[in-house]
Formats: sequence, C-alpha cells, structure tokens
Amino acid sequence: MKRLAKILFVVMSFLLSMESIIFAYEENVDDYICNTKRDLLVLMVTYPECIKDIEKDEYGFIYLIMQNNNRVLYDDKKEKSHEQKFYNSDLQDTLEQIYPLDMITDVMEEGEDPGRIRSYSFLSNMYGGSKEAVQKNITNKSTYYGTMMFNKVNGAADNLEKALNKVSELAKQNTKIYNFVSPTSGTFNYRVIQDTGQLSPHAFAIAIDLKSDPADYWKWCNREKGGKRISIYPEEIVKTFEECGFVWGGKWAHFDILHFEYRPEIILKARYFGGNEVAKNKEWYEGCEINQDTEALIDKINSIIDN
Repeated sequence: MKRLAKILFVVMSFLLSMESIIFAYEENVDDYICNTKRDLLVLMVTYPECIKDIEKDEYGFIYLIMQNNNRVLYDDKKEKSHEQKFYNSDLQDTLEQIYPLDMITDVMEEGEDPGRIRSYSFLSNMYGGSKEAVQKNITNKSTYYGTMMFNKVNGAADNLEKALNKVSELAKQNTKIYNFVSPTSGTFNYRVIQDTGQLSPHAFAIAIDLKSDPADYWKWCNREKGGKRISIYPEEIVKTFEECGFVWGGKWAHFDILHFEYRPEIILKARYFGGNEVAKNKEWYEGCEINQDTEALIDKINSIIDN
C-alpha cells in the first residue's frame, strides 16, 4: 500500500511538473506572438513609403515586403548573444530592447543598447544599398547650424531640420545648449564603425553627431567619465530629437553621446508599448493610437500571423 502511494505521488508530481512546463511554454509563445505583432505594427506605421506588405511562409517565417519587392526577414529564430545580434541582426533583434523615453543620468547597464542593433538588410532596402544609391537619396537642409546632408527617405531629412530648428530656438532660452550642439561633427559619411566592419548609420545618411567631447564615446573614455558627461547633457536636446524620431546614443551601454540616429520605429514602440511585459487579458495593440490606418494594419497583421 505504501509502495502504491509512493508511485501515485511520483506520477502526480510528474504530471504537475509537465503541466507547469506546458503552461510556461504556451505563455512564452503568446508573448512572442504579441511582441511580433507589435513590432510589425510600429514598422508599418513608421515606414509606410517603404513597406508594402507582410507575409508568412510555409515554415512560419515572417517577411516584410518592401516597395522594391525585396523581402526582409523579421526573425531568423536563432539564439544569439548580444554581440551576435550586433553583427548578425534581424528586425526582431533590433526591436527587442525597449528604448527608455525618460532622461537618464548615468551610463546604461551592461548589455542595454536599445537602438544600437541594426538590420542592414532593412536599412539598405530603404536608404540605399551602395554609396551611390544612398547619395541619390540625399538632400541638403539649411539650418542654423549649417547645411546638413541627410537622407530624404521616410522624412528623415525633414525631421532632422525640424529637430535642429527647435534646438536653435531652445538655445536662445538656455545658452548652454549651444555649446553641446555646435560645431556639429557630421552627418553623411560612407564609412564603417571602427573595429567592426559594420556600416555606420552615417553611411545611410540617417545620423548626426553634434559637438564632440573626449567623454562622448565608450572607446574614448571610461564609464565614469561617460556617466559624468551624460549627467550634464541637456535634456532639452535629447527630448527634441526623440520627438522627431531619433534615438540618442547616450542611452546605450556602448555610449555614443554626441550621436543621434533616425529610428522612428524604436521611439514609437517605446511610446506605444512602453515595457517588455505583455498585459494579460488585453488586446496586443492596446497603447497604440487607433485610427483608420492603424485599424487596417491591425486587421492585416492579425489575419497573417494568426493563420
């Protein structure tokens, strides 16, 4: 009798363990699907002139269909380290970390680089796959801080002009702002990031470096000096650029404090969905602005992902 009771106890323990594993798996799958839909939504909202459609193949891989009819993979479903994501990223990797919209006062924690990971397939299909192709998309914007060469695709150049014009107005009220902006350190430069072999976002003409300081870059100084520089950096500059769709390199563990990069999808995901946790018993799109356009996109995403 005691032996039977032990057997029953072991069986029940095993079944309960399996049930909890299955529940955790299903919960993770639900979270993944929810985040996938959110990512697709912010991408399609921010890049309507470049993304034509989405599709899912017979193996469950999801692709963005670009206006040039090229397909860009959303998620290769490979396990990667943080470094591997930097060198071989897909779109899911680029949107995995939520960008903090609140101002920071110190260097981000190790491994926190929201917006620093880039899908080069995606960027190339939008902004140009070669130096010559990028140059064809460049326009010159006359600003208070000089003429800026920037990519006109997706409104990048217009938003840079808007940001710099607002910053110049703010500098009239707070004179210290000017000293963090001018002279600027460059926009378009078809080059790779030092020691990486990866194209810089400057190569796509979607980034601007403001006035340089020896404590601006993680390879130029230690974390303590970088943190001090971040602590005195004018919040007005950061907020203005973020409002225009730019991420700030000061919010990366690999800090790049003078650097602002046009990545409106990163900003929009932070605004719409704000955190990593998926709220239970709520629609996946809760938090986003609902209008006729987003309703159509939500229906499209649901119909493709759920089938």
